[in-house]
Amino acid sequence: MIGGDEARAWIASFVEAFRAQRGELDELDRRSGDGDFGSNLLPAIEGSADAAAGLGPGRCFTTLGRAFMAAGGTSGPIFGVWLRELGRAGGDAEQLDLAAIASGCSAGLEAVRALGGASVGDKTMIDALDPAASALAQAAEHGEDLGTALDAAAAAARAGAQSTAGLLARRGRASYVGEASRGVEDPGAVAVALFFEAHP
Repeated sequence: MIGGDEARAWIASFVEAFRAQRGELDELDRRSGDGDFGSNLLPAIEGSADAAAGLGPGRCFTTLGRAFMAAGGTSGPIFGVWLRELGRAGGDAEQLDLAAIASGCSAGLEAVRALGGASVGDKTMIDALDPAASALAQAAEHGEDLGTALDAAAAAARAGAQSTAGLLARRGRASYVGEASRGVEDPGAVAVALFFEAHP
């Protein structure tokens, strides 16, 4: 189960990982976009864990989603929509179980698809988010424990992010650069992997 303290620790670890890899995320974006992915999003989310003090886990993820929304640009609202659905799945509950997290991630995936129109293979965050959501859904169906399920989601998200290096972008700013985007991982997909890898 994930309570408020665990959710805040998750968010703090994610922000720390994002901060540590901001330069790498910007470089990935520079090679396939405009080069400010990490630098644009980090200032908006840095205070998210503190802003979530005293909140339940669902509200913690909602707080992180709102922070992403405030970053503006294209990526901020997309990440915000995903995390908003994760927060909604938790509602005001004091703890989240695997079923709630799996449901929230699946709802977030569908919201991102509806907003951006991307599918697996388009070289976007969907390439990491879809396999992570699938891993969580399968784990919930098979009655696995939460830690094992989140580890599987993290591994699936990382593999999905790595797979984007071989893809030709069909959505987003990277689609404008054609073949120049091949060989470069999508920074949004990498950020999704960082999120799941930061779980408590």
